Amino acid sequence: MTLFFKSKSLLKYFLLFSLLTIFSCGDDDSDGDAFENVTQLASKTFQLFPVEDPSISGTAKFIKNSNETVTVEIQLIGAEEGNLHPAHIHFNTAAEGGDIAITLQAVEGETGFSTTTFDVLDDDTIISYEELLDFDGYINVHFSESNLEDIIAQGDIGQNELTGTTKSYALGSVDFPAISGNATFSQRVNNETLVTINLEETPASGEHPAHIHFNTAAETGAIAYSLNTVDGTTGESKTNIDAISYNNLLDFDGYINVHLSDTNLDVLLAQGDIGQNELTGTSVTYNLSAVSDPSIMGDITFFERFNGEALAVIDIINTPNGAMHPAHIHAGSVATAPGAILFTFTPVNGDNGVSKTNVAMLDNGTSFVYNDVLTVDGYVNVHESMDNLAVLVAQGNIGANN
Repeated sequence: MTLFFKSKSLLKYFLLFSLLTIFSCGDDDSDGDAFENVTQLASKTFQLFPVEDPSISGTAKFIKNSNETVTVEIQLIGAEEGNLHPAHIHFNTAAEGGDIAITLQAVEGETGFSTTTFDVLDDDTIISYEELLDFDGYINVHFSESNLEDIIAQGDIGQNELTGTTKSYALGSVDFPAISGNATFSQRVNNETLVTINLEETPASGEHPAHIHFNTAAETGAIAYSLNTVDGTTGESKTNIDAISYNNLLDFDGYINVHLSDTNLDVLLAQGDIGQNELTGTSVTYNLSAVSDPSIMGDITFFERFNGEALAVIDIINTPNGAMHPAHIHAGSVATAPGAILFTFTPVNGDNGVSKTNVAMLDNGTSFVYNDVLTVDGYVNVHESMDNLAVLVAQGNIGANN
């Protein structure tokens, strides 16, 4: 009888120990499963573009994890084996530059891969996946820890990402015939603008100031927005513009100047009208025949602008150097001359025979735009000088009289 009770007691202890062991093991497995079951809920991929080496580019994939962390996976193509490339998320746009916000794991040259999981910035500020998608930042991948100035890949992220919508404007040569290029306006997700200038044949090692000015290039105007200087070695400049939206910039009454240097702002490398002043590609040309000197002749071309106004370009050959030749649209035709002055052009420069004038209204303030030029009852006179208006160097009918 005593043995029986002892056996039952031992059995109870054995069963209790077994149950505790089972529950203990179950808890361990549960913890392990929680770690292993972190899942990816969403992702967004940003492009990383070449900087120093055109063969290196890639992507940065931002992953939202179920445990409220974020993983950034960088994948580069063209990286060299044996190198470790530091990577960071910086504040601001790449064009502006900025301090490091988040230090990422270095990219291995052999695989071109890096992965970093985090939930705070370097200063311990909490950051979520959603906040990163709206982050004012960019990614830099550097050549090495000892050579951080050399960047092998770079890309704007978050609200600074480019939408893919762009507009390009031609920048024509001015004082150096070989130098020309373009300015590309790229829209960001936040509707700010990346302005990229690319010029060909700029002098190596030069630093060329660039600005967006008010008005047309023919009228000239004050500086509206200063752009980053154009690097003469690469011919490139990149600037972020946030004071005016992308959409408003496309309708801006302005033009771009690229200057030789800070000490030679009067010397222009390239120039082009932008926004509403851009030329549509539609134009009309009228001959300007010789009058007092049979060797001096040329033409006048009216170029339509997107805002309906016109750029008038007079081009005369064999004008004497140093001379300035007044030019006007007169009422009537050459056959019925003289007629009253309707419109005054910028004088023709004798050194190059060229005059450029924006056409928007007559001298009396009446609207006068491209379509009005096509039907005006008028003719153009180019005079010898302000002191000799009676002497004509070139003349021709325009509009309805052509």
